[in-house]
Amino acid sequence: MIVRKSVGRVKSLLFLLTVLLFFFATYNLVATIMEHKADGLEHSNRKLMRSNAKFHVAVTATDSAYNQWQCRIMYYWYEKVKEMRGSEMGKFTRILHSGRPDQLMDEIPTFVVDPLPEGLDRGYIVLNRPWAFVQWLEKADIQEEYILMAEPDHIFVNPLPNLAYGSQPAAFPFFYIKPNENEKVLRKFYPEEKGPVTNIDPIGNSPVIIKKSLMEEIAPTWVNVSLRMKDDAETDKAFGWVLEMYAYAVASALHGVKHNLRKDFMLQPPWDLRVEDRFIMHYTYGCDYNLKGELTYGKIGEWRFDKRSYLMGPPPRNLPLPPQGVPESVVRLVKMVNEATANLPEWESLNKS
Repeated sequence: MIVRKSVGRVKSLLFLLTVLLFFFATYNLVATIMEHKADGLEHSNRKLMRSNAKFHVAVTATDSAYNQWQCRIMYYWYEKVKEMRGSEMGKFTRILHSGRPDQLMDEIPTFVVDPLPEGLDRGYIVLNRPWAFVQWLEKADIQEEYILMAEPDHIFVNPLPNLAYGSQPAAFPFFYIKPNENEKVLRKFYPEEKGPVTNIDPIGNSPVIIKKSLMEEIAPTWVNVSLRMKDDAETDKAFGWVLEMYAYAVASALHGVKHNLRKDFMLQPPWDLRVEDRFIMHYTYGCDYNLKGELTYGKIGEWRFDKRSYLMGPPPRNLPLPPQGVPESVVRLVKMVNEATANLPEWESLNKS
């Protein structure tokens, strides 16, 4: 009798366990299906939100030889990459904030705007960038719904799709833009009633893909915040050469805008070793190596490429490739510069200061 009762209990427990396992298996299956549908729906919604996926490539520049040779290389690679599969690049504009035409007007699509009134930039030429965008947005006929804000020392290494969705722009996060560590200074421009300083993204204005209508709202604020920051001695000292980047980040936050942070937006040799699936190469840092292929950053290398070596005129054609062992990103940079300079006419004579 006791044995029968025990067997009955075991059967009951096994039946209960089977029911529970079936329940959890069914639940997980349904959850997986629902998650898959949700992901598909989100992807579909994102596609629907992009009524015009093309974006206009805009780069601000001066008429200096230093800016000119960089713009020529940038535009060469824009033309090569824009028609590749996966690219959603639209038209290109060099926003020239020198106030007068230069010798590249026929080579690169250019829109001339005025610089800031004399003395207002206090020798910080980048302060002209937000003012240049305000004028361009007001006066130019921009057909694309989105804008990519870029810089002369950018090279397109892969076809660039529109990384923005709806009213959420896409931006590259910079490790040295640290709102949390600069709260005291930033509160002068981003008051507490606006929320925590974590609302301020760790970005600059470039590279950023943003809806044109949204940029039209942010740009005047960007100008005002930039000028106020430069006028404040404590802020100017704290932010230095990245002041204008902080100004864009603050201006965006003041308008309640959060960016989709994309590390794959850009790579920066020599710190990023491989190109892989990145889209833009930013060659702002000097690349110094010894002949063993070892980085000697901060010390002029036996082999080097540094854009600042060519302030008064373009680098020569056919630059020597780096030694064996140097990262692929640096090798790719030099090869891309060499290809552009080999194909651009009057390379060594056109852009001299």
